[in-house]
Amino acid sequence: MKMKLFSGLVLFMVSAIVQAQQHFSTPEQATDALVTAISEQNETAMINLLGEDWRDFMPPEGVDPDAVDRFLRDWKVSHNTVVNGTIAHLVVGDSNWQLPIPVIKTADSWRFDMQEAAEEILTREVGRNELAAIEALHAYVDAQQSYYALNQKYAQKIVSAEGKKDGLYWPVAPGEAPSPLGPAFSPKEPGTGYHGYRFRILPDSNGFAMIAWPVTYGQTGVMSFVINQDDRVYQANLGTDSQHKVQAIATYHPDKHWQPVAP
Repeated sequence: MKMKLFSGLVLFMVSAIVQAQQHFSTPEQATDALVTAISEQNETAMINLLGEDWRDFMPPEGVDPDAVDRFLRDWKVSHNTVVNGTIAHLVVGDSNWQLPIPVIKTADSWRFDMQEAAEEILTREVGRNELAAIEALHAYVDAQQSYYALNQKYAQKIVSAEGKKDGLYWPVAPGEAPSPLGPAFSPKEPGTGYHGYRFRILPDSNGFAMIAWPVTYGQTGVMSFVINQDDRVYQANLGTDSQHKVQAIATYHPDKHWQPVAP
């Protein structure tokens, strides 16, 4: 997505202490200054605008250069600083994408407000993770169908045992055909999940099924999802105890608490 940049550039904006920041006479001056700092990769300017510790809140992978380029291209196509009372937001591109970092009016000037950005940043991150989980479940259905074409049966696990091809994913040497499922379902660091979600194959007498749930409820995701060979996703909010509730689910059998996800 276009805004992977801001998974990096804005997740840092939850610091409990408001750093000394640069103030501007108008919100347009503030947003122009931020765009200039991003385009020039100006560390000093970013600190002046967002505070000294802004990099402490970036994800380990850092900023996606392609996303930066896309953002700057959209800004050149169209940009506007929309003011609503004492709050302003930068909107860019033909799709009017809104930067989740508000510029707020203080006594006689404008500055970026990291605290006000935190909830919107979290909401967008959760939304991206949930969409990624749904896409991953559809990929799982495709992978099971590919596995069946090769083996005349469905896989009972995600990752193959070492040296075997008894799961949906196995490492391949250069030139070999890829496994039905990519390595994303098997993160290098245990417990990290895939885009904030964990996945488990569920037994289903009619074929195959899978369930996905947030690594950290309320932070990496809210809804849990299930799918089977019909390729239809259902969702349910299992609450703060999602992990234990999912582990208690033995087979694919969505009850009234699970609602279909619109295609």
